[in-house]
Amino acid sequence: MPRPCKTRKINGEFKVKYFKPRKTPLNSLQEISLDVCEVEAIRLADYEGMYQEEAAKEMEVSRQTFGNIINSAHKKIADALINGKAIKIEDYA
Repeated sequence: MPRPCKTRKINGEFKVKYFKPRKTPLNSLQEISLDVCEVEAIRLADYEGMYQEEAAKEMEVSRQTFGNIINSAHKKIADALINGKAIKIEDYA
């Protein structure tokens, strides 16, 4: 049985919950979902310019976990940009 997921600290407020390519009807797009923790990792590492160790402390996770989160987010964003998919930001339950 896998370990239960530890709660992650999210400080950013994300007002926009959806991005899509311009002039493409929504019903013809595939969609990629980003967890709010993935967006927070992008905010800390890429927007704020924090090192992974510092950002991991901010989110109250291990550096390894932060690395896994940021890698997943980068892969999803690259897929959306390269393949013209919509990005939906989802709060976790």
